[in-house]
Amino acid sequence: MNKGRRKFNAAFKAKVAVEALKEQLTLAELAEKYDLHPTQITEWKKQLLSGSEQVFDQGKKADSEATDHQEEKDELYKQIGQLKVENDWLKKNLNRSMGRTGRMAIVSKDDTELSIVRQCQLLEVSRSSHYHEPKGESKQNLELMAQIDRLHLEHPYFGAVRMAKHLSTDDLVVNVKRIRRLMRKMDISAIYPVPNTSEAYKYHQKYPYLLKGLNIDRNNQVWSMDITYIPMAKGFMYLCAIIDWHSRYLLSWTLSNTMTVDFCLEALQKAVSIYGTPEILNTDQGSQFTSEEFTSAVLNAEIKFSMDGVGRATDNICIERFWRSIKYENIYLNAYDSTLELYKGIHRYVEFYNWERKHQSLGYVTPADVYGAADKLSTYSQQFTKRKKVTKKEKVYNSSNRFDSLINNPPIAV
Repeated sequence: MNKGRRKFNAAFKAKVAVEALKEQLTLAELAEKYDLHPTQITEWKKQLLSGSEQVFDQGKKADSEATDHQEEKDELYKQIGQLKVENDWLKKNLNRSMGRTGRMAIVSKDDTELSIVRQCQLLEVSRSSHYHEPKGESKQNLELMAQIDRLHLEHPYFGAVRMAKHLSTDDLVVNVKRIRRLMRKMDISAIYPVPNTSEAYKYHQKYPYLLKGLNIDRNNQVWSMDITYIPMAKGFMYLCAIIDWHSRYLLSWTLSNTMTVDFCLEALQKAVSIYGTPEILNTDQGSQFTSEEFTSAVLNAEIKFSMDGVGRATDNICIERFWRSIKYENIYLNAYDSTLELYKGIHRYVEFYNWERKHQSLGYVTPADVYGAADKLSTYSQQFTKRKKVTKKEKVYNSSNRFDSLINNPPIAV
């Protein structure tokens, strides 16, 4: 029996969007909890963020309105006639130029002016296709994605065929088509030289790679930024981090259940607020980093923008090496069941990575020693609390009490 189109009130949408913002559950867990599609939850989350500024604008007096209603009515009649002509022209050309997938994406369940039936008629798409909701990934596919992530870190040159061969067992033969689809979903591809792969999406603004041949010999000269996939028991999370290239010091990180530009901007703003601005920020050509919102934030801060070449993971090798370290040394060993446990686990590892883990490339000293992070964090924390003056002898921290204060009131995204 057809249940018809479901309707949700504003209170329910706000409740779900707030839970998504808390990042305590993955998108898959939220979808199962409220019997919703993950795409719908993502849309509500975006609407909540975009409309939050309007809450603080309430109470302000609106601009004075026009007094001559008759002239307004005449102008509106003119606009209606013009809009009708333009609407007919747009409908005719839009349906010709856009494919079926593009037209399906325009249909909105939240539109109060036009019903879904009417929207589908105007866009000349099947109404049944719009109501079709694809199933989420199965438990077996989620396990395969976790194994693919491990293998890719260990053998980044494995393509779909070799990945399928390594994942196949006597009890289960994995189809290469499935592995290829999951690798695309995870935005993972083999690293190998191929001809003419440097052409990017033409509508995105790209920036040249500035690190080739550059002698990186000081802090805050180059920062690296990237996003990685974190497998969970049900669904997955996304981790965004910024690392200083010279000292290997992890400056800030954020965690999100949706791969949008917001949590990338949050990581950048936190790093800049504590450590100042770098000379160069290097990222890949992901849609989050090439978005107008992110590029504007970087350029407005007077930071030079550098981007990897297409398929050139080694161009951002510092952050890629950190992904391998945190996954093999922490995430894969603990298999966190909830996002709260994952958050705490990443926090503990970042403190260990920065302040205790001695790096061979740094002459077996910690990134914090090279970066001088203790002085920077001390200066930052003075804005919020009075700190006790310590002697040089007291600055020799030990692993038990080094950052108890930072855990209770962390100044960065940890």
